[in-house]
Amino acid sequence: MKSLALLLGCAGLAGAQSLSPAPVALPPLAVTATRASQPLAQVPFSLVTVSGHELHSAPTATLDGALRRVPGFSLFRRSDSLTANPTAQGVSLRGLGPSGASRSLVLLDGVPLNDPFGGWVTWSKVSRESLVGAELVRGGGATAWGNAALGGVVQLLSESGTCNLIGYKGSAGGGRFVTTAGDFSTHSAELTIVQPLGAGTLQLSGREFATDGFPLVAPEDRGPVDLAAWSRHRWLSARWTQPVGELATLTVTGRIFHEKRGNGTAYQRNASDEDFGSVALTAQSGENFSWTALAYAQEQSFSSTFGSVNATRTTETPASDQFAVPATALGAAWTGVWSHPSNARTSAGLDLRRVTGETREHFSFTAGDFTRRRIAGGTQAFAGLFALHERALTPGWRLTLGARLDAWRETDGHRRETDRATAAVLRDDHYADRDGLEFSPSAGLVWTPAKEWRLRAAAQQAFRRPTLNELYRPFRVGNVITEANAALGTEHVTSAELGADYTRDKLTLGAAIFSSELRDAVGNVTIARGPGSFPIVGFVPAGGTGRQRLNLDRLRVCGLELTAEWRPVPSLSLNAAYLYNDATVQRATLAPALAGKRLAQVPRHSASLGAEWCMGKLTLTPRLRAIGRQFEDDENQLTLGTVVIADFAARFVAGPGEWFLAIENLGDARIETGRSADGLVNTGTPRLALAGFRCIW
Repeated sequence: MKSLALLLGCAGLAGAQSLSPAPVALPPLAVTATRASQPLAQVPFSLVTVSGHELHSAPTATLDGALRRVPGFSLFRRSDSLTANPTAQGVSLRGLGPSGASRSLVLLDGVPLNDPFGGWVTWSKVSRESLVGAELVRGGGATAWGNAALGGVVQLLSESGTCNLIGYKGSAGGGRFVTTAGDFSTHSAELTIVQPLGAGTLQLSGREFATDGFPLVAPEDRGPVDLAAWSRHRWLSARWTQPVGELATLTVTGRIFHEKRGNGTAYQRNASDEDFGSVALTAQSGENFSWTALAYAQEQSFSSTFGSVNATRTTETPASDQFAVPATALGAAWTGVWSHPSNARTSAGLDLRRVTGETREHFSFTAGDFTRRRIAGGTQAFAGLFALHERALTPGWRLTLGARLDAWRETDGHRRETDRATAAVLRDDHYADRDGLEFSPSAGLVWTPAKEWRLRAAAQQAFRRPTLNELYRPFRVGNVITEANAALGTEHVTSAELGADYTRDKLTLGAAIFSSELRDAVGNVTIARGPGSFPIVGFVPAGGTGRQRLNLDRLRVCGLELTAEWRPVPSLSLNAAYLYNDATVQRATLAPALAGKRLAQVPRHSASLGAEWCMGKLTLTPRLRAIGRQFEDDENQLTLGTVVIADFAARFVAGPGEWFLAIENLGDARIETGRSADGLVNTGTPRLALAGFRCIW
């Protein structure tokens, strides 16, 4: 993978540095592992950077699709955000977190993107065009970030309001316009305008996107009720950046977002709305100390409907109407960085986050209407302190030690169910408040025995509390009924890895072996098969299954990762990656039959092969992706087949802009994304071609 050279200078954790008339080349830096800028060569953890150029030129329609080129980055059920229900847009890093709730923290400039109520990630909130890059810390989380980073951290870094627009060299304002159109009536337009305001800068951006989508059910199983999964979204954002004195920068950001989706049938739809605001202050206090302070607020609503379809797929019956999911998130963070003599450095800080949310839904459809109402939710609060210290032991050895202490508290857990006709209370549960204290240490060592070699070793511990959705909300998808569990315990992971990188002339090779032991992992465990009425899950129809969220004693995820990049001539680069991932259940007291089973949604083998070939004004970017066989369910009875996917992109520079073409799944391969107990198969993106124009001034 290519190093990212402008991470801190143009993005940073919460703001940017002062406006300069021309871009300044910086050495390859990373900011995510320690929440402070550091040379990539000094990072002992598994950190991969993806440049903004790689994200923009990727042969895919979505941002999360572009990130799939990174070994160990995968999406829940192989579906990206083009058609996936938002609640299924989870991130799995090296097999830690293959569920909609995810076990990885996704950030945009230091602010969590994970949904406050459910933990999923709405990728369409983020402009791929505005990103200068992304960083991925994989395998066990990052000590600097705490809860939700158990599986790792994905940080998206945007161009700042005071940094020159990508490709723009002027100083009196500028902008960017991008438009695309293609198959399935897919089209989008995005506009960004940068305007100086005194010593500061105002950046305004907006996007409109729509697609008619495609059916999610395989052709041989499709029936009259199956429709294309369409989506529409739009967002507006504003960012004002203002120098404060000579050594500080204030950044104020606001964003509004609205999205609607159809999920493959006439009844199943969802909608999302969000208002977001943040304030950040970055300052340099003396030669050896800098700090960043950040505060943010997020208010959102979500609604979704779920249906049940008969065996011949001729009739759809409403299963639930999640008519409102209000949620708020408030957070603040402070990070300080101290430089010491002898090339040593300390980064430390604190952060706070409080989330509140509940689901409000109608369920139990009888005689043409829902007969019951459910309201369930609660509040979670987290406060953490962290410190990481780096120092050179000898000229060839560098040590990093870190520790984090988190306190968490859950209050107002509730679940109330009533009869809609009589208002009779059928269930009124109020759960005891809970709290805890978590300690997360880490250690890493980098050895550079020669100029070409870098060897590293790292170990760390991390934790994750279940989301409000996992604790309090049961749900139903088709004939699969999953019950919540307010007694779920905290997940913990211990991870270790050894890695080696070799760079010489035009060739870069990388290898890593890793192992993670996940304790008390939350899983959707099958406890009943229909037809019939069962304890906990209630009635399960024929062909359906009843599941409950339970803690599994121990999972083990271990594997091998190989990467290579070769640039034989300046105009051609080749890259390849392979991941072997053995993810199995080691012990499950509450479901002993799962011991020895592979973790659902984790392929054992995956690989990618890509290239970029520049021929004057024309650039070609082909890519092959291979995803091995994986299981849809916890019992390993439902198999999703191996698939090889070819993607292709081309860009042609013409005058002030460039024309581009992206074809995803060029060979129209069958991508199995789901399989039910009654044999119904869902499939992912067929051949999808998009063409567009990008102009920067």
